[in-house]
Amino acid sequence: MLQRDARFRNGFRLPGSVNSHHPTLRAGYMVVKTQSKGRGVTGLNVGSSNVQRYFPRGVSFVELQLDHLQIQCDLSPNFWQDQPEIFDPRLCAWLESKQLSTNPGRDPVPLALIPAGKNSFRLRLVPPNTQPKGKLHPQPAA
Repeated sequence: MLQRDARFRNGFRLPGSVNSHHPTLRAGYMVVKTQSKGRGVTGLNVGSSNVQRYFPRGVSFVELQLDHLQIQCDLSPNFWQDQPEIFDPRLCAWLESKQLSTNPGRDPVPLALIPAGKNSFRLRLVPPNTQPKGKLHPQPAA
């Protein structure tokens, strides 16, 4: 009989597990990308597949945890259609402070959007060895 590794549940690394590759990405995350709508207007492109999988339809806002700052961002009705984007002046300022804003001609920056409760997510940098695929990623076994 195979014994399950106690550090994992449903394919995700549990908090406090040893050999974690990144302490804030233990549970799994979505890869999202920065998106610019012109100078001084940078937000997140969540991706249609992530919206369908991880966002309850009809929710009017999400909470984002940006380091020690927690903000509430409104979602447009088109969020579930053809515009899976989150734009907010505070989010833009945070992205710019981290030098993550995108300028025309510059590639979008991948970020991890980590579920943190009902309609709540933490935003973090994606570890450099991670391949962004736009899906919820379980951490591999050590």
